Amino acid sequence: MAIRKIATIGHPVLRQVARDLGRDELLSPTWQSFIDDLVETMHDANGAGLAANQIHEPVRICAVHVKDNPRYPYKPNIPLTILVNPVVEPLPGVETFLNYEGCLSVPNLRGEVPRAARVRVRAWDREGRDLDFVAAGLSAGTYQHEVDHLLGTLFVDRVTDTRSLCTWQDFERYHQAAFVARARAIVATYGA
Repeated sequence: MAIRKIATIGHPVLRQVARDLGRDELLSPTWQSFIDDLVETMHDANGAGLAANQIHEPVRICAVHVKDNPRYPYKPNIPLTILVNPVVEPLPGVETFLNYEGCLSVPNLRGEVPRAARVRVRAWDREGRDLDFVAAGLSAGTYQHEVDHLLGTLFVDRVTDTRSLCTWQDFERYHQAAFVARARAIVATYGA
């Protein structure tokens, strides 16, 4: 396993639409080792998730894992989940909420992004087995954020009110308390 360099905003790889992998390709030692590197890099950077193109490989793989994350202390835990060729769809009639997001590829910036409160996630796991589940609340936002990366979209593209953009320091100073209260209400309403 290795910690890989994370691409930052402006690097062309972040704007590429990632390509699908076939099951045989996924099961190769090359891609299995890549998944290990993806997870190690995400953990090293205290990310809640990481997409393959963030570490310079434009393939449709992302990892999500939230376990008492110091960058996001208000996020509910999500077990380590590897998504291959994921599709995330809002459930019919679902509400949206404003999620204050940050990104390892957009250092020191946060902003409010509207996200669907409940989504259906379909993908393969790292062994090529089918996954099909519903994610809700802040966790739904996390899955949407990571799959956006695979489509060449960064959270800043989805910020509808640019006045919400701020540094991490100013988020903590001026906005975190209000957002944590809102996040608790989101979790109470939708679950994780």
